[in-house]
Amino acid sequence: MNPAFLTRALTAGLLALAAALMPARAQTLDKVSFGTNWVAEAEHGGFFQAVADGTYKKYGLDVTIVPGGPNTNNRILLTAGKLDFFMTANTLQSFDAVTNKVPVVAVAAIFQKDPQVFLTHPETKFTKLEDLKPLTLFVSKEGVASYFQWLKSEYGFSESKVKPYTFNSQPFIVNKQSAMQGYVTSEPYAVEKAAGFKPGVILLADHGFNAYSTLIETRREIIDKKPDLVQRFVDASAIGWYNYLYGDNSAGNAMIKQMNPEMTDELLSYSAAKMKEYGIVDSGDTLRDGIGAMSDARVASFFDKMVRAGVVRRDIDYRQAYTLRFVNKGVGVDLRPKN
Repeated sequence: MNPAFLTRALTAGLLALAAALMPARAQTLDKVSFGTNWVAEAEHGGFFQAVADGTYKKYGLDVTIVPGGPNTNNRILLTAGKLDFFMTANTLQSFDAVTNKVPVVAVAAIFQKDPQVFLTHPETKFTKLEDLKPLTLFVSKEGVASYFQWLKSEYGFSESKVKPYTFNSQPFIVNKQSAMQGYVTSEPYAVEKAAGFKPGVILLADHGFNAYSTLIETRREIIDKKPDLVQRFVDASAIGWYNYLYGDNSAGNAMIKQMNPEMTDELLSYSAAKMKEYGIVDSGDTLRDGIGAMSDARVASFFDKMVRAGVVRRDIDYRQAYTLRFVNKGVGVDLRPKN
């Protein structure tokens, strides 16, 4: 055998062995900043889970979650280029961006159902929205300007029945002929703790208020210049939500409590359970298309309802508010329990 060949073969073998024994070089991760719209809570659980359990890292992302709060406007930071992604509240905010020519786009809808509810006193046994029309209704200023306009146009509700909701449940608790707005993941728990009874819950999404909620939003320039990064963030976020809802979510919850020391294990458990019970994250189109799913028909339907309610203008091109480019790919559906 040719000695030169033997030398080359031996050298190649030694190089391969040395490479195998050397520690692996650290993966280069793309740094990503993601702003939420409130302090850390279970309603953001999938995002925290994806950080805590390494899902984002597996997708080549180094994600920093920037919590929102009463004195923080992360959406402005997104438009100013200080954040890469933002968790916008609902489809109405996406329409508002188009109206005001803000160059942001919704790329995934994590909540298939808006968690907005009305709470009722249990003895009334109300189950339909129409039942609430004679009651005193505690509604926030934001609620009056948004979903309550839909209640007026679709169900004939009257603003004369509305009293301001100041995020204090006591006026509702003492008035049995009243109903109070809230989120299905939090206010029923708070009322039960404060008053000792389980309130009735009427979820607006189950009665036609078909907004998407907790959407992932980014700037149009990021979609144009870094579509692969957007895709990886959307996919990894979906995986994080499957793991948070159906797997061991202790790592995500620990991170939530670290960022929000007032959060309790009991409320985290309650909120996660209600998200599953009511299909807030995983229901409808997501059963086939995966968490984050959106559809043109659904957005068009909601747009028409908001136009009829006088909440948005008919002449805006609402299709600029979102894109289906990064969703409906079935990512993570195999992680949903079979039973």
